[in-house]
Amino acid sequence: MTEAPLARVVRSGLQESVHTGDVAVCDADGTVVAFAGDPNRPLFSRSCTKPLQASVSLSAMGNEELPERQLAVMCASHNGEPVHVETVRALLDRAGLDEDDLQNPPDYPLDRDWAATAEERRRITQNCSGKHAGKLLACVRHGWETSSYLDPWHPLQQRILAAVRAGTGIADPTIGVDGCGAPVHGVTLAGMATLYARLARPERLGDLAPSVRRATMAMHSQPYLVAGRNRLGTALMERSPDLIEKGGAEGLSCAASLGAGLGIAVKTSDGSARAIPPVVLSVLRQLDLVDDATLGVLSEYARPHVLGGGRPVGAIEPVVEVSRP
Repeated sequence: MTEAPLARVVRSGLQESVHTGDVAVCDADGTVVAFAGDPNRPLFSRSCTKPLQASVSLSAMGNEELPERQLAVMCASHNGEPVHVETVRALLDRAGLDEDDLQNPPDYPLDRDWAATAEERRRITQNCSGKHAGKLLACVRHGWETSSYLDPWHPLQQRILAAVRAGTGIADPTIGVDGCGAPVHGVTLAGMATLYARLARPERLGDLAPSVRRATMAMHSQPYLVAGRNRLGTALMERSPDLIEKGGAEGLSCAASLGAGLGIAVKTSDGSARAIPPVVLSVLRQLDLVDDATLGVLSEYARPHVLGGGRPVGAIEPVVEVSRP
């Protein structure tokens, strides 16, 4: 199967570009219930597994009573705004560690305004620092080495691998290295959609179920900690109590409907993220998981402006059409 048209870029009335890609919608059994393009295309899971990884870390802590803000930032690809940095630092304080113990690479905040004021790249402002701080806290609580927590053979990473297998239904994921230095898992788009359906039906994840429930609840109660300002995930979760959404690198986005028990995964072929918000919202609308009123409130994401001379002269328009087998 080949990729499908997902979105077109229109400037001054002329279609200038087209983004293609693939969509998979699965239930908790792993059945593809809707798709566009190739639902079984291979990919790396990237940051879309952060809610699952946070659940594994929380489970390894014995389901410690973390504040929801701290648990939410463990699920995050955050903007590096002060509220995110302060919350990551609180996690490190809880573990008796500091910024130097993080092993993710230093970087500027994702948020442009805060990046412009940053004096240097720092580990704590890099968008994955919450996930890493949560892993360090899990190691401290369980008595595991903290210096090797990114090693694929570390006990925590082995637990994460087992959870990825259980969540995606992929028995033998390819193991790579993510941008933050952690192991990343090569699965399929349908596998990622299945994982998100199982996040919505956590009983399908066995002993991990209590920590998964807490992680998804934290994402809903503290959506700003999961991403930040001008981010689709935060805006969508603030307005749609039934949905969770998590973006990843290379134009990957996954969402779950907690009520319907469906998982949605979208991937652009060129790895571009600019088409993701309108495509994700269009797919959710076609599945009746958001309504027109919500799309109206989220219009800046549903049809992002194309600028010319600093003013809108066009839009990125979704053209994706999902089919049902």
